[in-house]
Amino acid sequence: MRLVAGVMRLTRKRQMSTPARAQRRIHAPKGSAEPTPAIRDRHTVTQYREHGFDVHRIVPKDGRFTRSVLYLHGGAYIAEIAPQHYGFISRLVDAGVRVDVPAYGLAPQHTAVQAYDLVESVYRRLLTDATPSEITVMGDSAGAGIALGFVQQVAALDLPQPGQVVLVSPWLDAELSNPEIAGVEKRDPWLSSVGLRAAARAWAGDLPLDDPRVSPIRGSVRGLPPVEIWCGTRDLFLPDVLALTRGIRAGGGQVRLTQCEGAIHVYPVLPTPEGKVATREIVASIADPRGP
Repeated sequence: MRLVAGVMRLTRKRQMSTPARAQRRIHAPKGSAEPTPAIRDRHTVTQYREHGFDVHRIVPKDGRFTRSVLYLHGGAYIAEIAPQHYGFISRLVDAGVRVDVPAYGLAPQHTAVQAYDLVESVYRRLLTDATPSEITVMGDSAGAGIALGFVQQVAALDLPQPGQVVLVSPWLDAELSNPEIAGVEKRDPWLSSVGLRAAARAWAGDLPLDDPRVSPIRGSVRGLPPVEIWCGTRDLFLPDVLALTRGIRAGGGQVRLTQCEGAIHVYPVLPTPEGKVATREIVASIADPRGP
C-alpha cells in the first residue's frame, strides 16, 4: 500500500492539484469503456443500449448466476472505467454474479441528470429477471456517489429497493464542505480537493452542487437497503463516509463500515494485500445466496 501510495503522489495527485491542471484533465480525451481482452476471454460479455449509452453485461461462461450487480465505476465523473475496475468485476463474475456496467456519459460533455436516467433504465431491466433481493447496486468513488444517489430516489420512482448497496470510497459531497477534509487531504496521496471541485461543477450541469444527485450526503438516508461501505484512513472522502455512517445509524438504518488503517482511495480495487483481502470480503458478501 505504501508503494502504491508513493506512485499515486508522484503521478496522479499533481494532475488535479491546480485549477489549470484540473481543466486540462477534465477536457482531455476520454478512454475506452470496452471490457479488457482478459474479461472477454474469461467470461461472456454482451452489450445493450439504454438512453443512448452502452451497457456491458458480464456473466460466467456457463451462463449461470445467483446474484446481479449494477456496477458504477469511479473516475471523478471525468475518466472512463479502468482495467482495475474490470479486474474487480471479474472476481465477482467468478463467484457466480452477473454484472451490468453502464458506460455513463462523462463530464464535461455529459452531466448527472443523464447518468441517473441511464441507471434507472438499467435497474428496471435487471428487475425483469431478478428479484430485488438478488440485486446489489454498487460503485466506487464517483460511481459510489451515483449508486447512493440512485437508491435514495428509488422509492420516488415507485421501484423496489435492491437487496443491498455497496459503496467503495464514495464521493458524497461535491462541495467537499466538511471541515475535517483538509486534515485528511494532507495524508491522501491521490485526491486533490481543487481538482475534484472543478470536476464536480462540470458534472453538475444545471443542478446546484448541493442537489442530492450531485451530493448524496444531502439526501435522505431513511428507507435505504442495507449499506456496506469500504474506505481507507488516508482517503480524502473519509470524513464524509463517517458522517454518512453516523446518519444511517441515527435514522435506524443498517450500515457496516470497513475502515482500513493506512489504506488509500478505492483500495479494494488496487493490487495490494489490503485490496485483495477487501475484494474477497466484498465478493463474499454479494455472492452469498443467503443474502447480505
